[in-house]
Amino acid sequence: MGFVKTAEELDRYFALSTRTFPGAQVLGIMYETDPAIIEGVLPRPLEPAEDPWALSFIAHYPVTNLGPGYHESALFVRCRYGGEVGNYCLSMPIDDEARMHNGRDIYGFPKKMARIELTREGHGVEGWIERLGYRVATIRADLQVSMAESPITPGPNFLFKYAPAADLSRGFDGKVFLVRQQNDLDTQSFEMGPGEIVFEHSPYDPWYEIEVKRVISAFYMVNNISLRPGKIVGEADPDAFLPHSFIMTDFSGDFDDD
Repeated sequence: MGFVKTAEELDRYFALSTRTFPGAQVLGIMYETDPAIIEGVLPRPLEPAEDPWALSFIAHYPVTNLGPGYHESALFVRCRYGGEVGNYCLSMPIDDEARMHNGRDIYGFPKKMARIELTREGHGVEGWIERLGYRVATIRADLQVSMAESPITPGPNFLFKYAPAADLSRGFDGKVFLVRQQNDLDTQSFEMGPGEIVFEHSPYDPWYEIEVKRVISAFYMVNNISLRPGKIVGEADPDAFLPHSFIMTDFSGDFDDD
């Protein structure tokens, strides 16, 4: 387990091509937002889907095949690429550093360290995300209906992998790759009911920009999740993508001029 891995260590690592999360507890909310908002946050070559929907979740993974469990959350907007409808990830807070780098470096998920809580009391479920002194988002659901099967079929996630220029010039070292990645859900239980998502205005995690026009559904499910390997399916124009490339940083636009 030193700086240079042995052949046996490499074999063991790359044998885990699928990441698994048994017994994952997920509180989610899907809502309609303004189509113009989605148009503005989607990097090309992604395009808006027909339905201007956003999806947020807060999850507790009790255990994984990579190690101990952790909490994670995310904010997605609906998109389309090559005729296929999927989800573009705008933000993915997490409370485990090892898993943060795994998801960022391999797939391109925009992960940042955060405090995350998920609690359930009876039919009520609440989860929240805190970063840098801000309660970025709080999700609540009042579970009233239990279903034998999940009505949710996860579409693919679309992500971008890139390396900012080492010489601090305006651009990247190499290409900006578009990655397609798919999850499989083996649902153990699924409940739904009225819910809400509440934002606090953070300069570092502007989830509030994805405004809520109408809540479509709030749900709580327990799944066995399989995170499939990703695949590079396209490229983005570097100049057009540059304004979108700061979702993995805490760049708020404020600088000390002294």
